[in-house]
This record gives sequence, structure tokens and C-alpha cells, in this order.
Amino acid sequence: MNRHLLVLICAIALAARAQLGAINLSHVNGEHDHEHEQEKEQMQKYTCTMHPEVVMDHPGDCPKCGMKLVPLKQHERPTPINREQASNAQGSTSKVGAIDLNRPGHEQEHPHAHSSGAAGEHEMQMSMHSSIDLADPMSREGSGTSWLPDSSPMYARMFMFDDNMLMLHGAIFPRYTNVSTRRGDDRIDAPNWIMAMYSHPLGDSTQIGARLMMSLDPLTEGGRGYPLLFQSGESWHGEPLHDRQHPHDLFDELSISLSQKFDHDFSGYIYFGYPGEPALGPPTFMHRPSAMDDPDAPLGHHWQDSTHVTFGVATAGVAWRNVKIEGSIFTGREPDEDRYDFDQPEFDSYSGRLSWNPTQNLALQVSYGYIKSPEALEPDMNRHRTTASVIYNLPLGRDINWSNSFVWGQNNDTGEGKTQSFLVESDYQRGRDTVYFRWERVEKSGHELVLNSAADTRIFPVGAYTLGYIRDLSHGNGLDIGLGTQFTINNRPDTLDRYYGDDLGYAFEFFLRIRPSLDSHGAHDHAEHVAGTEK
Repeated sequence: MNRHLLVLICAIALAARAQLGAINLSHVNGEHDHEHEQEKEQMQKYTCTMHPEVVMDHPGDCPKCGMKLVPLKQHERPTPINREQASNAQGSTSKVGAIDLNRPGHEQEHPHAHSSGAAGEHEMQMSMHSSIDLADPMSREGSGTSWLPDSSPMYARMFMFDDNMLMLHGAIFPRYTNVSTRRGDDRIDAPNWIMAMYSHPLGDSTQIGARLMMSLDPLTEGGRGYPLLFQSGESWHGEPLHDRQHPHDLFDELSISLSQKFDHDFSGYIYFGYPGEPALGPPTFMHRPSAMDDPDAPLGHHWQDSTHVTFGVATAGVAWRNVKIEGSIFTGREPDEDRYDFDQPEFDSYSGRLSWNPTQNLALQVSYGYIKSPEALEPDMNRHRTTASVIYNLPLGRDINWSNSFVWGQNNDTGEGKTQSFLVESDYQRGRDTVYFRWERVEKSGHELVLNSAADTRIFPVGAYTLGYIRDLSHGNGLDIGLGTQFTINNRPDTLDRYYGDDLGYAFEFFLRIRPSLDSHGAHDHAEHVAGTEK
């Protein structure tokens, strides 16, 4: 009996011990699983869909564009496709889709974001590239093949279709404008333009691009264009236009380009436009951040950037790091009075341009061109044009930007000699508010201003001071609609009073500025471009 009792006690003890061991094992496994989950949670990284180089160890908002970070999936390190040059790697944003892998420098740019080991694990970076040259950041792309500072804002809508990128941007200025003096006028009109840019990669280091730019100026401005004191260039009904800005053609650019990246810091491209823009002058005024809020063209337009609508352009260029040299052959004749047709290409003129972006915020260029018979009313007159420009763009914080340009242009015309133009413009945008300024001085002949024949060969220095303000009624939600006004004071020598009158020359206007909001790819790269932190 005692033996049976002892056996029963031992059996109960063994069973209890086994059960206790199972409980302890389950507890240990549970603790292990919990620790594993915590460890996994600690290893989870978060990134921005617009700026994949931003990798954080906790959820939150992107320090560059403010978008909410998403969990980063673990992948094997992909095979590099494009290695962006170090100077372009810092916050590049531009106008074409291309994948940039294995981009250096982000460990130093965001020391709190991830370790170098993590960088090796999550190296895939996607940055947007120019439609003209695969090696350029999108924000560097100006009109034609010109360069803007890398930190320039982009007001556009972007769409990605697999490897294809489409960007749309433009502006329209419904307004009332009033210009004083005997040669002035007042009217209601709406200068406008719209542009589409497309790119598609052809392998790892080749890209094809296309652009289309159109304007409804022929409808909104009519054949004579809009009133602008001392403006000149082109014709209407066989007579030269004066004190008016000519309308742009319905088709202002229809171009295709092919670029090849030979090395991480060396590339080349070819560009064909019908119409298009040759390598001559700074970025055209409506594409410069310092001028895009001003509805009016500069008085020195035909000394600086008037070749932006040219029917027949072929350009080839090479870029090494932040320096580019390019050359063009193109049609010298300016567009004719029929703003809806395609003029016959001649390829009778040529130009060359040297561009240099020494920092993220600075773009410099010098250029020279020979333009054969630009004016239809003066077929025997040829023009030698020389230009130089400095564009400085300074992001000062989120949704705060200050852009400035200095442009010099010189025309050396047959029978007239050299005349020069100078321009300084500045645009300060802070949230919904924008203030802009433009100063100009241009030397124009009596013939250019369409005075009497006795004054044809005389040169008259004319100028303008413009100050404007815009308050956005809609801002940052896809479409910026701003209510603006500007006032211009014109200065002229007394010898022109007999043509313009004794009164002060001035102009004022009230307008709406309608354009796309700042694109998320083009949001200012505050971690690298904001004043005081530029690398």
C-alpha cells in the first residue's frame, strides 16, 4: 500500500514538473518572440516616396517635402544604373524621370537617418533628371538646353508611367493693363503658355526626351500683341511693331533629344527643334524663377533671349561635372506674322554657349551667335549677338525662395553697330506672398523705335523700373491662383518727348496669375539648399 502511494506521489510530481517545464518553455518562447518583434520593430526603417535618400529609424514627416514617411521594405542591393555626380546628388530635382542608384554622400547628409551599413542595404535612390541630358537634375533644366540653378523651384504637375515621365507646366495672366504717353494703350488680355515634357530611358545610360510648348497668344493678344512702352521687334501687316510686345506663335517648341551618359560625371546630348531654341542667351524670361511672376516681357528681349522660338534648330553639347559647352545651327529669321503655321527652316545661323553651375544656387553662361536676316522687313540686315548672365536662386526655408538674375546682351547689326541691354530682376516668394522687381536699360535706335527717318541712326537709352506684388488666393493645393498688381516707371531722354509727350511714362496693371503649385519633386531641398547649409 505504501509502495503504491509512493509510486502515485512520484507520478504526480513528475507530471507537475513536466507541466511546469512546458509553462516555463512557453513563457521563454513568448518572451523571445516579444523581444524578436521589438528588435524587428527597432530595425524597421522609414523613407519618403518622393525622396528615397531620406531613411529614418522612426515614423514621421520627410524633412525635405513634409510628406509622411512610409515603411521601407528590405531588399537586396540593386545593380547600379546611374551614379549621379556628387554635386548633383545633393537635392537634385529636375524635369525628367530616371533612376539614380548607388548615389554617394547620404550618410553624411543625414547622419541621424541610418548607418553606413544600412545605406549599403538600402541604396536604391530615385532622382528626377532633365529631359535634355540624363546627367542633369531636373531643376537645372531651363528653356531649350539652357541651365538654371539646381535649387530652382518647379511649378508643375508630374506623372510617372512605369519608366516614362510626363511633366506639365505653364501660366496664364488674365489682366487689365494701362500704358501712358501718346504711344501707350490700355486693354484686357491674357498672356499665356503651356508646356509638356516627356522622357523615357533607353537602357541604363541613355535617354530620349521630347517637349511641346504652346501659347494661345494669337487669340488672347491678337496680331499686334500687348502694349509695352519702348518694346520693339517683329511686325504686323507689313509694319514694324513698336511700343508693343509681339504675340508668341501657337507652337513655340516641338523638340526631341537624345542623351548619353559616358561616365558618372561626363555626358553628351543632341537636340532637334521645329520650333526650338538654340544655344544662345540665358533661359527665356518666362522660364526664369526671377521673372515668371511678371506678366510682361523684358524690353531687352530682342537683345537677350528672343531666339527661343526658332523654326529649325539642331544642337549638340557635352557636359563634364558642372560645366557644359554646346553649339547650334538654326534658322535666323524670326517667326512671321502668321502665328499658326510652321515657317520654313533654313539653318543659316549658328551659336555657341558655355554654361557653368559652380554651386547649387548659381548658374552662369556666356554665349555668342550669328543670326542671319532676323527681320523679314530688313532681309539684308544680319546680327551678331553676345550675351552673359548670372542667375542666383536661394531657398530660405520651406515654401520660401529668393531668385535673382543679371542679364547682359549686345547686338551688332549691319549698318547700325553695337547696342547693349542690361537687366536686373529679383523675385521673393514667402508662402502666399510674392514681391518682384525688374530694372532695365536698353540702347535702341530711332529705326528700332520707329521714329522719323532723321532719327533712324541715333541711339536712345531707354529704361524701366517695375515693382509688383502677388497674393495667392489658392496656394499649394495643385493650382496656385494669385491676385497681383504691378507698376512701371519708364525713363527716356528728353529728345524723345516729341514722340511720347512731356508726361511721365508709366504703366500699371491688375492681374491673376494662374499656374500649377510647386511640384513635390521640386520642393526646395531644405536640408541641402537652404541658406547656410548648402554643400
